[in-house]
Amino acid sequence: MTTERRTGRRTPAGAAVLREDVTDAIRGAVFEELAAVGFARMSIEGIARRAGVGKTAVYRRWKSKLHLVLDLVAAVAAQGMPAPATGSLHGDVRAVLELAAYALRHPVASQVIPDLLVEAARNPEISDAIKAALLDQQKGVAAVVVRAAVARGELPEGSDPDRALDLIVGPLYWRLVVVRGDLPKGYLDDLAASAVRALKA
Repeated sequence: MTTERRTGRRTPAGAAVLREDVTDAIRGAVFEELAAVGFARMSIEGIARRAGVGKTAVYRRWKSKLHLVLDLVAAVAAQGMPAPATGSLHGDVRAVLELAAYALRHPVASQVIPDLLVEAARNPEISDAIKAALLDQQKGVAAVVVRAAVARGELPEGSDPDRALDLIVGPLYWRLVVVRGDLPKGYLDDLAASAVRALKA
């Protein structure tokens, strides 16, 4: 079956076909450029240079650097964080912390996220995209963890997933993104135990 029949749309005669490898190269270049110079100083010229393409290749896909970054943030949100299923509240909390710590300590993410949060305070579009990428999907994970714990009798009915998310990830985010401190040996284990005690209180 042709693409035209599957989608109901016909590709205009002479229309450029966007190569996926070029699109991937541009997306990778955006993360590198954000980490190197930040959103305010980031430019389409710099992105194109890092990707090894012309500016036209970027503008064919996105009309501005804002739309490019929002597209990337939306892609991150779509991937999401897998909800753990270890069989215990402590195990699930510890798994969430491990995944979050890995993501927040990524060299690119550690540079990009704080910069985008600054821009989010000035730009509602970025704010909404960041909320979807950094908060909404994590709230979904917290809701799964809480529901499972309630079903096992580890937490009472009516336990609040938002409170759980604050208690689990909040201290980690503060340490890695705001303070930019290291994680001492055993920190995640201690944090998981503290979060579980607080959730049960």
